[in-house]
Amino acid sequence: MRLLITGTGSGVGKTWVACALARALRESGRPAIAIKPVETGCKGDPSDWEDGVRLARATGQSEPTHAIVRLPEGVSPVLASDRAEADIDFDGLVLKLERLIDGVDYALIEGVGGVLTPITWEWNMTDVARSLGAAALVVGVDRQGTINHTLLTLSVLELAGIHCAGIVLTTAGAKDPSAGANAAAIARLSGIDRILTLPREGAEHAARLIAPALAWLGGISAPA
Repeated sequence: MRLLITGTGSGVGKTWVACALARALRESGRPAIAIKPVETGCKGDPSDWEDGVRLARATGQSEPTHAIVRLPEGVSPVLASDRAEADIDFDGLVLKLERLIDGVDYALIEGVGGVLTPITWEWNMTDVARSLGAAALVVGVDRQGTINHTLLTLSVLELAGIHCAGIVLTTAGAKDPSAGANAAAIARLSGIDRILTLPREGAEHAARLIAPALAWLGGISAPA
């Protein structure tokens, strides 16, 4: 299965969810690879805090060990590439992704920001997902505004013909009156009942917390 892990925006917990899912697959004995195609805000050599590095460590994969394209400015990929005067070859990026995930049972592809965040002036993450034949896992935050943001993301996926495997809402540091009610509201409005609300706890608990979502990937049992 090929799965795009996308968000309702930036800072919603995509990397935590992707790493948690990667560990759950690994603990279930399922071969998996987790890749960040493009990452911005990366200066110098790859470091422990980078999303691409964290993903690789979650699966234990030997390649890639960091994001395929790393750009220094912490802005959207298209702006970061313009400022670095380093155009992103979208077709080349997709071909490299295809080579890396070929023959792997589960390929997790973490997007940048939201689903429409531009990779180039012509292409965004929906184009990556469609090129790879990937479904999508939507990540948001359990706070006010997430109903609108999640429904907008689901609408984009539907228009692009991308199947939504499920939705994960991470808990916010400071709860507002909508916390705890957003998942049920999204399910009622979207007709999608594959929704989890999870505390963004440490890596040691990640696989256990995300385990129910494994069933969305083809009926995999949760880690023991």
